[in-house]
Amino acid sequence: MHHALSSHPPSASLRRYLIRTAVWMGIYCALHLGVILGWFDAILGTPSAWLLALAVAVPIAAQLRASLLWIQAADEYQRAQAIRSVVMACGLLLMLCTVWGFGESYAAAPHLPVWLVVPLFWLVWALVSAVMRVRG
Repeated sequence: MHHALSSHPPSASLRRYLIRTAVWMGIYCALHLGVILGWFDAILGTPSAWLLALAVAVPIAAQLRASLLWIQAADEYQRAQAIRSVVMACGLLLMLCTVWGFGESYAAAPHLPVWLVVPLFWLVWALVSAVMRVRG
């Protein structure tokens, strides 16, 4: 990814990635804002709410596609670093979710909603990426 302190302008592929991410995450946030504001109250708890659940998942899939398109357009070094950071973040996330899941089953840990995996993945990815950047 682009280093915040770099003097080089972002590449065209990175600019496209950032625009796609902003658009799709904006849609994701707008849908959640609609839920918070009660726009979907009439369908919550009904079979129609599955359409809302699907609608909220679409921007996540589209953002994943944006990430894959950026990785595909990146140079060999950037591609290797991006793939490595995603694999490490996925592994850590699987470990965290497994520990928490068994904590719920065996240690009476409070239940957490599964949708938290998405923001948790990006948090773990950001931490992994930062550590990778510091380590060189």
